[in-house]
Amino acid sequence: MKQPLGVILAGGQSTRMGGGDKGLLDLGGGTLLSHVIERLEPQVAGLALNANGDAARFAQYGLPVLPDSIDGFAGPLAGVLAGLDWAAEKGADTIVTAAADTPFFPGDLVPRLLLASEGMSHPLALATTPDAKRGRVRHPTFGVWPVALRDDLRDALRGGLRKVVLWTEQHEGREALFPVTTFDPFFNVNTPEDLKHAESLL
Repeated sequence: MKQPLGVILAGGQSTRMGGGDKGLLDLGGGTLLSHVIERLEPQVAGLALNANGDAARFAQYGLPVLPDSIDGFAGPLAGVLAGLDWAAEKGADTIVTAAADTPFFPGDLVPRLLLASEGMSHPLALATTPDAKRGRVRHPTFGVWPVALRDDLRDALRGGLRKVVLWTEQHEGREALFPVTTFDPFFNVNTPEDLKHAESLL
Protein backbone atom coordinates (compact mmCIF):
# COMPACT_ATOMS: atom_id res chain seq x y z
CA MET A 1 0.00 0.00 0.00
CA LYS A 2 1.21 3.48 -0.83
CA GLN A 3 1.96 5.74 2.11
CA PRO A 4 -1.27 7.55 3.05
CA LEU A 5 -1.85 11.28 3.08
CA GLY A 6 -2.53 12.87 6.46
CA VAL A 7 -5.49 15.07 7.39
CA ILE A 8 -5.70 16.95 10.69
CA LEU A 9 -9.31 17.43 11.80
CA ALA A 10 -9.73 20.95 13.18
CA GLY A 11 -13.36 21.56 12.27
CA GLY A 12 -14.81 21.16 15.79
CA GLN A 13 -16.76 23.93 17.50
CA SER A 14 -14.71 23.95 20.76
CA THR A 15 -17.76 24.79 22.88
CA ARG A 16 -16.11 23.72 26.16
CA MET A 17 -13.20 26.09 25.49
CA GLY A 18 -15.52 29.00 24.77
CA GLY A 19 -15.40 28.60 20.99
CA GLY A 20 -12.58 29.48 18.59
CA ASP A 21 -9.83 27.19 17.36
CA LYS A 22 -8.51 24.80 19.98
CA GLY A 23 -5.61 23.95 17.71
CA LEU A 24 -4.30 27.51 17.97
CA LEU A 25 -4.06 27.47 21.78
CA ASP A 26 -0.56 27.84 23.21
CA LEU A 27 1.18 24.71 24.44
CA GLY A 28 4.81 24.67 25.47
CA GLY A 29 6.03 27.44 23.20
CA GLY A 30 4.03 26.23 20.20
CA THR A 31 0.36 25.55 19.57
CA LEU A 32 -1.67 22.37 19.98
CA LEU A 33 -1.75 22.20 16.19
CA SER A 34 2.01 22.59 15.79
CA HIS A 35 2.54 19.60 18.10
CA VAL A 36 0.07 17.54 16.04
CA ILE A 37 1.76 18.53 12.76
CA GLU A 38 5.16 17.62 14.20
CA ARG A 39 3.92 14.11 15.07
CA LEU A 40 1.92 13.36 11.93
CA GLU A 41 4.03 14.91 9.16
CA PRO A 42 6.89 12.37 9.29
CA GLN A 43 4.39 9.50 9.09
CA VAL A 44 2.51 10.53 5.91
CA ALA A 45 3.17 11.40 2.25
CA GLY A 46 1.58 14.86 2.54
CA LEU A 47 -0.54 16.82 5.00
CA ALA A 48 -3.68 18.99 4.96
CA LEU A 49 -5.91 20.60 7.54
CA ASN A 50 -9.69 20.26 7.68
CA ALA A 51 -11.21 23.49 9.02
CA ASN A 52 -14.09 25.80 8.18
CA GLY A 53 -14.19 29.61 8.00
CA ASP A 54 -11.31 31.89 7.06
CA ALA A 55 -8.32 29.74 6.04
CA ALA A 56 -5.92 32.68 6.56
CA ARG A 57 -5.81 32.05 10.31
CA PHE A 58 -3.79 28.90 9.60
CA ALA A 59 -1.43 30.54 7.07
CA GLN A 60 1.59 30.16 9.36
CA TYR A 61 1.49 26.36 8.91
CA GLY A 62 1.66 26.41 5.10
CA LEU A 63 -0.84 23.56 4.72
CA PRO A 64 -3.81 23.24 2.36
CA VAL A 65 -7.01 24.00 4.33
CA LEU A 66 -9.98 21.82 3.37
CA PRO A 67 -13.47 23.03 4.37
CA ASP A 68 -16.37 20.60 4.87
CA SER A 69 -18.40 20.02 1.71
CA ILE A 70 -21.49 19.00 3.72
CA ASP A 71 -23.59 21.92 4.99
CA GLY A 72 -24.23 22.38 8.71
CA PHE A 73 -21.98 21.02 11.44
CA ALA A 74 -21.76 17.37 10.40
CA GLY A 75 -18.96 16.35 12.78
CA PRO A 76 -15.69 14.52 12.12
CA LEU A 77 -17.02 12.41 9.24
CA ALA A 78 -17.47 15.60 7.19
CA GLY A 79 -13.79 16.32 7.77
CA VAL A 80 -12.89 12.78 6.74
CA LEU A 81 -14.88 13.26 3.52
CA ALA A 82 -13.12 16.56 2.77
CA GLY A 83 -9.81 14.74 3.25
CA LEU A 84 -10.83 11.85 1.01
CA ASP A 85 -11.89 14.22 -1.78
CA TRP A 86 -8.53 16.02 -1.53
CA ALA A 87 -6.68 12.69 -1.55
CA ALA A 88 -8.61 11.56 -4.64
CA GLU A 89 -7.37 14.67 -6.49
CA LYS A 90 -3.83 13.75 -5.44
CA GLY A 91 -4.19 10.16 -6.66
CA ALA A 92 -3.85 8.67 -3.16
CA ASP A 93 -5.60 5.49 -1.99
CA THR A 94 -5.94 6.27 1.71
CA ILE A 95 -5.77 9.01 4.32
CA VAL A 96 -4.95 8.87 8.01
CA THR A 97 -6.71 11.39 10.26
CA ALA A 98 -5.66 12.92 13.57
CA ALA A 99 -7.44 15.46 15.78
CA ALA A 100 -5.99 18.97 16.18
CA ASP A 101 -6.50 18.91 19.98
CA THR A 102 -4.61 15.67 20.73
CA PRO A 103 -0.92 16.57 21.01
CA PHE A 104 0.52 13.29 22.35
CA PHE A 105 -0.82 10.66 19.96
CA PRO A 106 1.62 7.82 19.14
CA GLY A 107 4.58 8.35 16.85
CA ASP A 108 3.72 5.01 15.21
CA LEU A 109 0.06 5.86 14.58
CA VAL A 110 0.21 5.33 10.82
CA PRO A 111 2.13 2.03 10.69
CA ARG A 112 -0.11 0.49 13.36
CA LEU A 113 -3.29 1.59 11.56
CA LEU A 114 -1.96 0.21 8.27
CA LEU A 115 -1.03 -3.06 9.95
CA ALA A 116 -4.53 -3.38 11.44
CA SER A 117 -6.12 -2.83 8.00
CA GLU A 118 -3.76 -5.16 6.12
CA GLY A 119 -5.50 -7.40 3.60
CA MET A 120 -8.70 -5.29 3.43
CA SER A 121 -9.77 -4.29 -0.07
CA HIS A 122 -10.80 -0.93 1.44
CA PRO A 123 -8.44 -0.25 4.38
CA LEU A 124 -10.50 1.09 7.28
CA ALA A 125 -9.43 1.01 10.94
CA LEU A 126 -9.79 3.16 14.05
CA ALA A 127 -7.32 3.63 16.89
CA THR A 128 -8.32 2.09 20.24
CA THR A 129 -6.82 1.95 23.72
CA PRO A 130 -7.47 -0.58 26.51
CA ASP A 131 -9.86 0.46 29.27
CA ALA A 132 -10.38 -1.40 32.57
CA LYS A 133 -14.15 -0.80 32.59
CA ARG A 134 -15.09 -0.82 28.92
CA GLY A 135 -12.50 -3.20 27.48
CA ARG A 136 -11.52 -0.95 24.62
CA VAL A 137 -12.12 2.72 23.86
CA ARG A 138 -12.31 3.75 20.20
CA HIS A 139 -10.85 7.09 19.09
CA PRO A 140 -12.96 7.92 16.04
CA THR A 141 -10.90 10.91 14.87
CA PHE A 142 -7.81 8.69 14.52
CA GLY A 143 -8.16 6.26 11.66
CA VAL A 144 -7.14 5.09 8.21
CA TRP A 145 -9.82 5.70 5.55
CA PRO A 146 -10.12 4.47 1.94
CA VAL A 147 -10.60 6.94 -0.91
CA ALA A 148 -12.65 4.22 -2.69
CA LEU A 149 -15.51 4.68 -0.17
CA ARG A 150 -15.75 8.48 -0.34
CA ASP A 151 -18.99 8.52 -2.34
CA ASP A 152 -20.54 6.01 0.04
CA LEU A 153 -19.57 8.29 2.93
CA ARG A 154 -20.97 11.34 1.12
CA ASP A 155 -24.31 9.55 0.64
CA ALA A 156 -24.35 8.49 4.31
CA LEU A 157 -23.71 12.07 5.49
CA ARG A 158 -26.40 13.45 3.18
CA GLY A 159 -28.71 10.83 4.65
CA GLY A 160 -28.08 12.23 8.15
CA LEU A 161 -25.47 9.79 9.50
CA ARG A 162 -23.13 11.49 11.98
CA LYS A 163 -21.63 8.75 14.17
CA VAL A 164 -18.23 7.62 12.95
CA VAL A 165 -18.49 4.11 14.38
CA LEU A 166 -21.88 3.45 12.74
CA TRP A 167 -20.30 4.05 9.34
CA THR A 168 -17.06 2.14 9.99
CA GLU A 169 -19.02 -0.86 11.27
CA GLN A 170 -21.10 -0.91 8.07
CA HIS A 171 -17.83 -1.49 6.22
CA GLU A 172 -16.36 -3.98 8.71
CA GLY A 173 -13.83 -1.46 9.95
CA ARG A 174 -11.15 -2.87 12.22
CA GLU A 175 -9.42 -1.61 15.35
CA ALA A 176 -5.75 -0.88 15.98
CA LEU A 177 -4.91 -1.31 19.67
CA PHE A 178 -2.39 1.13 21.15
CA PRO A 179 -0.83 0.66 24.59
CA VAL A 180 -1.45 3.10 27.43
CA THR A 181 1.64 3.88 29.49
CA THR A 182 1.48 6.57 32.18
CA PHE A 183 -1.41 8.29 30.35
CA ASP A 184 -3.67 7.70 27.35
CA PRO A 185 -1.76 8.93 24.26
CA PHE A 186 -5.11 10.00 22.76
CA PHE A 187 -5.80 12.40 25.64
CA ASN A 188 -7.39 15.47 24.04
CA VAL A 189 -7.74 19.04 25.23
CA ASN A 190 -11.41 19.94 25.76
CA THR A 191 -11.29 22.31 28.74
CA PRO A 192 -8.90 24.88 30.26
CA GLU A 193 -8.06 22.23 32.91
CA ASP A 194 -7.09 19.80 30.14
CA LEU A 195 -4.75 22.42 28.72
CA LYS A 196 -3.02 22.75 32.10
CA HIS A 197 -2.74 18.97 32.25
CA ALA A 198 -1.19 18.94 28.76
CA GLU A 199 1.40 21.51 29.91
CA SER A 200 2.33 19.22 32.81
CA LEU A 201 2.64 16.21 30.46
CA LEU A 202 5.10 18.10 28.26
